Amino acid sequence: MRKLDLTRRSFLKLTAAAGAVAALSAGATGQALAETDAPAASAAGEVKRVRSCCRACGKNECGVYVYVQNGRAVKVEGDADTAFHSMGNSCSKSQASMQAAYHPDRNYYPMKRTNPKGDADPGWTRITWDEAYSTIAAKFQELKDQYGGECMFFMGGTSRIWTQHAYGGWLQLVGSPNAVTAWQICKGPRHYATQLQSEFAYSWMATTDRPRVFVQWGTATEISNYDESCRATVDIANTADTYISIDPRRTNLNHEADVWAHLTPGTDGALGLAWAQVIIENNLYKDLFVKRWTTAPFLIAPDMEPSGADLESGIAWEPLLPMRTRIVKECDLVEGGNPMRYMVWDELAGTDEAHPLHGNDATGHLTYFDASTGLWEGEPDEVWDQFYENPQPNLPELTVPGRIAEDSPFNPEIDPALYGQFETVLADGKTYTMRPAWDIWVEYLQDFTPEKVADICGLPADAIRDMAMLWATPIDPATGYGNGGIQYGLAPEHACNSIQNNRIFDTLVGITGNWDTPAGNRGPSCGRFSGAEDAQPTIVTGHFADLADAGFHDKILGHEKIPMLSWWQQWADCNAVLDAALEGTPYPIRGGLCEASGILNQANSNKYWEALCALDFFVVQDLWKTPSAGAADLILPVYHWMEVDCPRISQGSTGAQGATCRAVEPPAECRFDIDIVTDVYKAMGVPYADDPVSFGLPEGCVWPTSEQLFDKVVAPMGMTWAEYKEAFQEHGWWDCREIAPETWGTYRRYETGMCSMEYLVTPAGNPMKGMSTPTRKMEIWSPALETYMPEGKYNLPTWEPAPRTAIADPSIVDEWPFLMTTGRRIPVYFHSEHRQLPWCRELWPAPRVEINPADAEKLGISQGDWVWIESPNGKIRQTADIYYGIQPGVINTEHQWWFPELDQADGGLGLSSINCLVDPDLQDPICGSSYLRAYNVKVYKATAENSPFGNPCPCGDDGTPIICDSSDPRLKKWLPTYDEAVRNAK
Repeated sequence: MRKLDLTRRSFLKLTAAAGAVAALSAGATGQALAETDAPAASAAGEVKRVRSCCRACGKNECGVYVYVQNGRAVKVEGDADTAFHSMGNSCSKSQASMQAAYHPDRNYYPMKRTNPKGDADPGWTRITWDEAYSTIAAKFQELKDQYGGECMFFMGGTSRIWTQHAYGGWLQLVGSPNAVTAWQICKGPRHYATQLQSEFAYSWMATTDRPRVFVQWGTATEISNYDESCRATVDIANTADTYISIDPRRTNLNHEADVWAHLTPGTDGALGLAWAQVIIENNLYKDLFVKRWTTAPFLIAPDMEPSGADLESGIAWEPLLPMRTRIVKECDLVEGGNPMRYMVWDELAGTDEAHPLHGNDATGHLTYFDASTGLWEGEPDEVWDQFYENPQPNLPELTVPGRIAEDSPFNPEIDPALYGQFETVLADGKTYTMRPAWDIWVEYLQDFTPEKVADICGLPADAIRDMAMLWATPIDPATGYGNGGIQYGLAPEHACNSIQNNRIFDTLVGITGNWDTPAGNRGPSCGRFSGAEDAQPTIVTGHFADLADAGFHDKILGHEKIPMLSWWQQWADCNAVLDAALEGTPYPIRGGLCEASGILNQANSNKYWEALCALDFFVVQDLWKTPSAGAADLILPVYHWMEVDCPRISQGSTGAQGATCRAVEPPAECRFDIDIVTDVYKAMGVPYADDPVSFGLPEGCVWPTSEQLFDKVVAPMGMTWAEYKEAFQEHGWWDCREIAPETWGTYRRYETGMCSMEYLVTPAGNPMKGMSTPTRKMEIWSPALETYMPEGKYNLPTWEPAPRTAIADPSIVDEWPFLMTTGRRIPVYFHSEHRQLPWCRELWPAPRVEINPADAEKLGISQGDWVWIESPNGKIRQTADIYYGIQPGVINTEHQWWFPELDQADGGLGLSSINCLVDPDLQDPICGSSYLRAYNVKVYKATAENSPFGNPCPCGDDGTPIICDSSDPRLKKWLPTYDEAVRNAK
């Protein structure tokens, strides 16, 4: 078998083929493989250049140009003219987009199943769109009438915005609370944690500001196009004064790091707490921020009965949210007191016995912060208007600096205590001892000193201390803020500590002056259109309010095991939905629909497949016949990104606003996802917008077209969608700091009342300062977690070892000796996508497991050998990649592999998909994210004797081996087709 590593010669030829404007000659099938020289350019047909936003990876907004000749896309290249955020990047996935758009196996027509689920041949038969819509409408109504709307669930995929109706539109159509989204295990925990603690999605780091100290934690954006583009990440690493990489394995980029921390997989939270301990011990935290903008000084009475109020959520379809906490409030001190007034101990003021809240200690007294007004006791309600210009060095060309709000002082001056014990008599007549939340957390942190964490993380104590000091010590104190935020990725979300790990990161960023500051963690970009409607409205007006009245949120699957889902309300637990499909408890799941999603991303893949096959009715809309589609009753064909019109704004903090613009016409009978969902609403007789005018649509427009929805989205720009597209072609990408100076062009928006969530609720006047939490503070002590998980172990940012590791259970290594991490990015793939694109599959034909040479030698494994990887839940095969960049005793596997070349319904998902090893019942206790990495397994060589069909290489059900060699002739069957007659014959 040929080595899996492609030669430099082949890669350069691939690049040349991808870069030729006329790589696809008119009227003939293009030669797609790297070995094939590009044909000469055709003289016929003018080449048109369309500015757009690439969606080949689904997670970024790289600015690109699509070149079109004779109506056909012939080249994709980066927009280096205006795309300041992606800097002209165009990765291999982007350049291979032509092979996806013109792929012979693409879905072109609605299809229905005629053979039983599980058959190798589903018997797909072409039907009309009218038949597809009427079938969906009839089956959805039948299931709703028989079981209730909650018997259906809806799957959403890789954040392409136009395929996000599983987060809103589909749920509301049938009255179901059960969204099953990749969001639950893919950046969703970060968004969940920061909404819980500070502001929604403030996990994103403002990379276009170029941090002075670049901390890359559990992510590799230089190859993944996640949060920003490849080239931008390399530029950040090169311009930073210090580059710190925290990753169990060596990567191409962290070879250049000033500090590489190869921590033990799954111990991210412990290392983060060690950083916090070092920062606090060395007084490197911003005292004013901690006291003024966090719950750190709020007084906790551990022996007090929790008390509080039911709070308005601020969102029309959500019910009142309860809050019961041991934070001392005015209502705990005096009968009839305000439950939104949180008490602190002011160390500056003397005793004022006339004040009903003040104690008798001569060195201070109680005062309060009023979350209902956003003001401290006696503080005037004034607009903060003190700013200075952003002095951040190394800003990329084409960006504007923006302005920074000055730190506001306490007025009147107070000094909330962070340490100490204070006694007071509460309204029940009893005396209680109170402590600031900070004091309690600092005491907890003594179990996470560098010396104690060294054994947990496998890093020297001095190295832990030095990293924390490097990051937290300001290089230029005159700026008034820190060295930059933390770019943290998926890895910390997958070892049963998702929410707490992300709370630790959010706290670190906040207390060091890197929260909503230049190069800090800022959250989703705010342009001239923002929030859930940044590309198209998935929320249908009116319907959610009706569902809330019907007890909608009490039915979310999984909330009994994971109580915080009742607070979060954004997804049902995937594993609980699978249980309901297989076992019918607590109620049956009988139907569903999937938009651009898959079954390889969470829970256990084999269980997921079994559950989909058990459904009475399942619909998939996608480009391909994926493993999800293998369980479908209907398949609906959709647009490729080069065929789509859609407004775009940076999901993260890169601050770019633009558009995806149609470059080529959609083929055959493919339709836009947005129009599909609206058409199904119409087929069921349900208005998509029951009050169009208040929804920003023309009167009577109850089933809007995508263009009408986009008119609504871009209306704040003073344009129609058609005008906006034209302006984008001429102007290019807009810097949100320039076009939205009050929201994105201003840093420290908590000082001005312009944090993202609050701005959307109160876009004018004097919105309340602070964060969008019940306390209006960064909640280092979380009232929500205290309310829903009253055992108290998650009130503060804490950490516990992942359950199936030697840290939690030392005996586990006796049978399962290797600690496994997984999920690393592959440059040519995005999660499960692109395995059928010849350019991509040629470069990376088969899944690999990285193993240290010493471990490989002990096991008799050589480079390229197929090996078994086994857990108590299953076993799969991948090829050995012997690599010094992984520590002995640790392996790194690849995720979401399936094999489009196999002629079977499940796409061979059980052969190499690492999630077949997952224990579905082990999850993060707060959000339910799956236990996807940092668990122990065994590894052994695959041989003819221990392999099905006597072949170590994985084979399909009929014995057909997978493609695992770049010279496999089957790759040529996936060369693009441009002939309409060929598509019509499918």
